[in-house]
Amino acid sequence: MTLLLIRILDFIFSFFGLLFACPFLIILTIIGYFDTGSPIFIQERVGRNKKPFNLIKFRTMTVGTASVASHLASSASITNFGSFLRKTKLDELPQLWNVLKGEMSLVGPRPNLFNQTELVLERESRGVYNVRPGVTGLSQVNEIDMSTPILLAKTDEQMILTLTISYYFKYILQTVTGSGSGDRVTKD
Repeated sequence: MTLLLIRILDFIFSFFGLLFACPFLIILTIIGYFDTGSPIFIQERVGRNKKPFNLIKFRTMTVGTASVASHLASSASITNFGSFLRKTKLDELPQLWNVLKGEMSLVGPRPNLFNQTELVLERESRGVYNVRPGVTGLSQVNEIDMSTPILLAKTDEQMILTLTISYYFKYILQTVTGSGSGDRVTKD
């Protein structure tokens, strides 16, 4: 019952979030166009039941940056506007479309790339792929990112096993108020 209620809340929040944020999304897209020439970033990620889906974000790195986990990317690849988007977490806003479509939840394990073999194996062994990936969750508010795959998979499993409506709102509120720092990148 909790998962059904979460899906209903996801649909309502993402629908109204996209509706009300539409003018703001247009402005960010225009600024992003002047920043990189290609403001929207689409990347194949691992979804529920290991089914691939296309994650949508605002581009924060230069066009042509290698398709690797953020902690493996160079900080030199991040644009000035991209840095602002990451700090404010506005780069995640387009994912509301993924949530509306049912590919993601607002709360769940962050979707990883298929080439993150160690993380894929750890998550698979812990049943993490049995749920929709999320925009935020326990790992994100505790600043645990994909650079520590075993800890991340354990924390994701803990979140899945203990997720209630109360925790759902708690993780969203913590994210909106600034908990977590986003994905780390390699310092140059």
